Amino acid sequence: MDKILIKGGTLYTMTDGENNIFHGDVLVENGKIAQVAPEIVCEDAQVIDANGNYVLPGLIDAHTHIGLFDFNHDSSVKDANEMTDPVTAAMDARYSINSKARELKVAYEHGITTMLFTPGSGNVFCGQAIVAKTYGDNIFEMTIKAPAAVKIALGGNPKNTYGDMKRLPMTRMGVANVLWETFRKAKEYLDKQNRGEEQDYDANMEAIIPALKGEIPCKIHCTQYDMITAIEVAKAYGVKFSLEHAWGATDYLDEIVESGCDICYGPIATYRSPGERRKVDVEAVKMLDDRGVNVAMITDSPILSEESLYHHIGEAVREGVSQERAVRMVTINPARQLNLDDRLGSLEVGKDADIVIMKGKLGLDTDAKVLYTMVDGKIVYQA
Repeated sequence: MDKILIKGGTLYTMTDGENNIFHGDVLVENGKIAQVAPEIVCEDAQVIDANGNYVLPGLIDAHTHIGLFDFNHDSSVKDANEMTDPVTAAMDARYSINSKARELKVAYEHGITTMLFTPGSGNVFCGQAIVAKTYGDNIFEMTIKAPAAVKIALGGNPKNTYGDMKRLPMTRMGVANVLWETFRKAKEYLDKQNRGEEQDYDANMEAIIPALKGEIPCKIHCTQYDMITAIEVAKAYGVKFSLEHAWGATDYLDEIVESGCDICYGPIATYRSPGERRKVDVEAVKMLDDRGVNVAMITDSPILSEESLYHHIGEAVREGVSQERAVRMVTINPARQLNLDDRLGSLEVGKDADIVIMKGKLGLDTDAKVLYTMVDGKIVYQA
């Protein structure tokens, strides 16, 4: 049956404006949302009774390494970092993703229907991130946007990688030098291309060009004062960007707001320790949201488990974010960051029928659990 009618749930549509949470129905047809209304009649549809439960768009985790890292075997798989050069922008994450990784099943069983899969963060320019659904057998068929972003990393990871080799970059000065020089070369490469001048093909420069053109963002792994470096360079080259992890953002609220960047905050539940995790300031999520910054929350899975996204929502609420605003940070906000809000992130006609029916309120009820997960109109999980 191509039609499914979800009846009588409390709908979290995640649309803008008022009245975006109401008691109603959702009609799914041919993998898309066909109707959202207080009352829908469709006699030839399969009916799911959602009375007393909550209906949400599929959750989105905008920063994961699932399938690139795999810790489920005696010998862990580490295919996220091509650490042979600090600039590997041309590396495509899809070629390292194991679509059979058990964490993907865990993800959709917990209502996470879409993820941004990223390489890194061992290099300064780590590679090309992609967006894919969490349900499927073939990562190329699961992918809905590739490339979706250029992944960049500042701070301890590339510094330690190349410092151990006694080569550039072994300091934060060196990391910044690689960042500036690579963007300079990419801009020069693009300018020559636009003028029709002959030049040798460079796969890394080609991979950075979509970011210079504003077609995709840069996702920049950085925390504490590395965020200032990221903002300075991104502004100089006019690229759209998000600050990934962003621990210590409370120190740079004005700079972040002025830059117009997005924030992918987290993982929230990480432990505090010397170095990048010295200042895990969860309160930054509310401060940034209050000032109009588009904030998403991320798990960095499998570094943390996929279901820890629930904890992130709860921690944001504990810091004063309204429950509805916190849910936006794992639905429509990341969809907008990825320029996929025409397909994902809200319950609206024409969008992909990625839908979650839950018992309990995310972020408020500790026993909240998924009853149904739907991906592209197909029920892929039922409790």
